[in-house]
Amino acid sequence: MEAVPDGWETVVQRIVVDEPWTPALEGLEGFSHLIVLFWLDRIEGALELKVHPENRQDVPAVGLFATRTPRRPNPIGLQVVELLSRQANVLTIRGLDALDGSPVLDLKPYLPRGDSIPDARTPKWIETLWAGRPGK
Repeated sequence: MEAVPDGWETVVQRIVVDEPWTPALEGLEGFSHLIVLFWLDRIEGALELKVHPENRQDVPAVGLFATRTPRRPNPIGLQVVELLSRQANVLTIRGLDALDGSPVLDLKPYLPRGDSIPDARTPKWIETLWAGRPGK
C-alpha cells in the first residue's frame, strides 16, 4: 500500500467530477467544507479485527471499528476537507487523506449544526496519539 504523505492535512488537491455530474455541483461553492467519501482502492494486507492505532504500541489494541485504519471490511474513506474553489466540474480542496487517483464515491456539504458535536467524547488513548500534533 502506498502511504499518504505526512502533512496531508495541508496538501491542496483537485477532485475532477465526471462532466455529466457538473450540474449536481451547483451551489457547493457556498460551503467552506465538504465531506468526501472515497474508496480505499489500494489497501493490501490482512484484515485484523483488533489493531494498535497507527501501529503505535504505546496505545492499546482496540477493535478496528474504534479506529480510522484503512484496512476495513468495506474500504470506504471519509474525510472533511476545506473547499478552496469550484470551477465547473473541478473542486480544489485541502486536507484529503487519500492517495492520488482514489475513486470518489460521494460529496456532501459539511453542516456545522449536524456534523460538529461540541461535547463529543473520545477515549484517553486518542490524547496519546494526538500529543504534539498541531491543531489537536
